[in-house]
Amino acid sequence: MCGIAGFIGRGSAEDLEGMIQSISYRGPDHIGTFLENSVGLAQARLSIIDLSSGAHQPFFSQDRNIALVFNGEIYNFQALKDDLLRTGKYPFRTSSDTEVLVYLYEEHGPKMLSLLNGMFAFALWDFRTRTLLVARDRMGKKPLFYTVADGTFVFGSELKSVERHPASGSKINLQALNEYLTFEYVPTPHTIISDIHKLEPGSYLIWHDGKIVEQKPFYVIDFQATETDFGKAQAQLDHLLEDAVKLRMISDVPLGVFLSGGLDSSIVAYYAQKNATRKIKTFSIGFSEKSYDESDYAQAVADQLGTEHYSKILSARESLDLVESIYKKLDEPFADASLIPTHLLSCFTREQVTVALGGDGSDELLAGYPTFQSDRVAGLVAGMPRFMVNAMRGMANWLPTSDKNISFDFKVKQFLRGFEMERKHVSTLWLGAFLPSEKQRLLSGDVRQQLGNAHGLEVIDRWIDELPAGTPYFEKLLYTYYRTYLVDDILMKVDRASMYTSLEARSPFLDYRVVDYISGLPKAFKIKGFTTKYILKKIARGKIPDMIIDRPKKGFGIPLSHWLKHELRDLCEDLLSKTSLDAHGFFDAAYVQQLKQAHFQGKANYRKQLWVLMVFQMWWRNRGK
Repeated sequence: MCGIAGFIGRGSAEDLEGMIQSISYRGPDHIGTFLENSVGLAQARLSIIDLSSGAHQPFFSQDRNIALVFNGEIYNFQALKDDLLRTGKYPFRTSSDTEVLVYLYEEHGPKMLSLLNGMFAFALWDFRTRTLLVARDRMGKKPLFYTVADGTFVFGSELKSVERHPASGSKINLQALNEYLTFEYVPTPHTIISDIHKLEPGSYLIWHDGKIVEQKPFYVIDFQATETDFGKAQAQLDHLLEDAVKLRMISDVPLGVFLSGGLDSSIVAYYAQKNATRKIKTFSIGFSEKSYDESDYAQAVADQLGTEHYSKILSARESLDLVESIYKKLDEPFADASLIPTHLLSCFTREQVTVALGGDGSDELLAGYPTFQSDRVAGLVAGMPRFMVNAMRGMANWLPTSDKNISFDFKVKQFLRGFEMERKHVSTLWLGAFLPSEKQRLLSGDVRQQLGNAHGLEVIDRWIDELPAGTPYFEKLLYTYYRTYLVDDILMKVDRASMYTSLEARSPFLDYRVVDYISGLPKAFKIKGFTTKYILKKIARGKIPDMIIDRPKKGFGIPLSHWLKHELRDLCEDLLSKTSLDAHGFFDAAYVQQLKQAHFQGKANYRKQLWVLMVFQMWWRNRGK
């Protein structure tokens, strides 16, 4: 796991050094740079496989025709290396997966990408053709940002590394701001900066002679049903998941498992312990606020599996102390508040290990979120006359407002909010913050004029339009979760939360073989009635405690609604004061004041809306520092 940065074209040694130093926490073990003939490559290395200096980057082929900077892990590198060795053409001198990538390119060119099982973002320079290949893994586990300006191509693992290059622009992308206010993150391919982009998952681009000459996907999820026998599907998925975990246990440094006490992390811990020669280390954190605490469930799993378990109960003060420090590191607004406990868990885990396995991806693959249950009845509500939906909203507003995690009143109100838009947009609005109609009140007149009729959900339309004609609605819904919530919320959160403390996080559920197999299963295997992750729950029965399988899903959150009224109130008042908001003029300060007062007085739960605005304000302030 590492951070990478570089440019082809204009740039100095100081520019390159500044770019990689800005993300040096991603790789504290070694900083490597190369600059020659307008080619700048840099890497900050977190050593995981082959800890020797021979595997440092930038890495060069034996004849120095190829140079590579690489972030991630290739889990099937040994099998790929064996295939290359059989050709007798490649003089391997390390045991690293990095060297395998170099010679795999020599053998196959860009077609190599379809052979890789791993998480990766890399940039490979071919000195012979003076061509740059940059690529990102199938599911977007590892990030890659880039910009193009005046014949110069600039790339980096984070937005801040690209911004450090003088070719980078600084203009705010109002379309991205519009999206952020609803999604709580900026969806790919946009960033909050107009001229900087995110490379899409499962795609690559080629830069040659001062321009992008090719950019396209090498991987597309296929929902074509391939297995209709439930028993066979259960056995095969069991096998694939176990093998995915085994592959991700390859490491030359200490390894553990995030154990939240939920189904996904628990089944990962089961497979890891089953295939370990000693007790694996598992890690969980909890909160004194019981509706947010899952530590007892994690302990129950650890006890049954016999892991070496580490648990820590965090006070509100420990979490709050992190708020401003962690958001100073964010180079793009990101308002999923679970970033805070995820980073706390990463810090706690890093005290013992350098690599941690987690359960990310299961909910998107197997329709595991409560929103998928809600969608079962959404069609009925969507077909009602508008006045009936509005009447239900009015009645819901009479429900007492609670600060508890995913409280009844919050679920009901959030459910009804979604029906402002077409059904294809409803799930995004359930998860998100501001509705399009609310943004009409929030955004200043100048911003509204520049945005025109854009509602901020156009990216959902784009992903749905990508799918073949006739794709069923359920598969369309899953696909939008893959392309938005998984990539730009869940995976971005885990990448930043873990990398800020130099911890590598691995996700067995995102092994492409698992993704492909689950995508080819019938809907009834994933959600049956109102039972989400149906097939996974069948697989888990007998492996982990029944109470873990049968309990409702609980998000990894913090008591944000309560904190905004108390511990975070002063920060909220400061960040969202008229003076602070008028500094940029994007938002209507009077409307924001109404949101604050309604929340402070317990008349409504506006934690999502207020936090989205507060995070933006923290990001805005830190831009000038």
